[in-house]
Amino acid sequence: MPKLVLLQILRAVAALSVAMLHAQHDAATLAERAGGAFAPITGFPWEAGVDVFFVISGFIMVHASAPLFAAPGGGRTFLARRIARIVPIYWAVTTLYLAIALAVPEFLNREFLGGPYVVASYLFIPATRPDGLVQPLYGLGWTLNYEMFFYALFALSLGRSRRAAVLGLAAVLVALVAIGRALAPLPEPLRFWTDPIILEFVYGMGLGLIYAEGVRLGPVSRALLSIGALATLVAVATRHGELATAFRALAYGIPAAMLVAALAFGRGDGAGGRLARAGTAVGDASYALYLIHPFVIRAGREVVWRAGLAGLIGPWTFVLLSLSGAVLVSIAVYRLFERPATAWLRARLRA
Repeated sequence: MPKLVLLQILRAVAALSVAMLHAQHDAATLAERAGGAFAPITGFPWEAGVDVFFVISGFIMVHASAPLFAAPGGGRTFLARRIARIVPIYWAVTTLYLAIALAVPEFLNREFLGGPYVVASYLFIPATRPDGLVQPLYGLGWTLNYEMFFYALFALSLGRSRRAAVLGLAAVLVALVAIGRALAPLPEPLRFWTDPIILEFVYGMGLGLIYAEGVRLGPVSRALLSIGALATLVAVATRHGELATAFRALAYGIPAAMLVAALAFGRGDGAGGRLARAGTAVGDASYALYLIHPFVIRAGREVVWRAGLAGLIGPWTFVLLSLSGAVLVSIAVYRLFERPATAWLRARLRA
């Protein structure tokens, strides 16, 4: 399917938002070690980049799977493509994380966790750590546990027409959330799979279906959606932070859906020129950026500290340098590893 340029740029922004959150955390650690202080930007919920990813995922699955609805073997083809896209780099970073945890556990500030938990982490099965958190070995993989659950259900729905599949799966996801609330507390992984955050996939699928029906918006409507979404996110971060914890699917999910609609529902591809090409390049590498940026940021922090440069490089300079380094490394990883590994695995799963 044709690439939606502005959505790719939004993917880049979402990944950078999550990276910004972690870069500020490490900048604060660096400043504290050097005896200084650092005040991060708290007026924006950087973690909401994850919610933007979930809405985009719902949208793109409906958009890109158009030839697979009601097609023989559509579900198998879809799953093969998703596995080829998600698994190689995630397994690679999980293995790298495991190797570091075994070799130098103090570098990651986390104890090594046992065999069944590690296996569950590789298989995208939500599992509880000894400290009570439901996270895989590589913590950022919690989002992929939701993504793979969504993909599995989406694959099962592909035997029907697009509209029937989307509406049916939306009803299933809403019902799962309702059951999870009615029967709480459920044991894991049922509690994880019935969290209201899965409604963000519903938002994205709904937008994907509306887009497929030919609905488009003018520039004024799209600008108002964007402004409203950003204003809502700022308001949540500055005045109603408790909403993000209790009602994330509303506090972050609705503004994320507004942003996706604003950028996807244009009457053309909506972007051109060098800036668009740069944004698209980062968007193409956004999955790699999401997964590898903690390695780059943490390594940069340790290099700055051990080289005695913490007093010379200010916290915000560190944030800028670490984000720039993460972007460059992610583009290299995407082109040299992720893209060829995806093509290699897809070719073998095609049959």
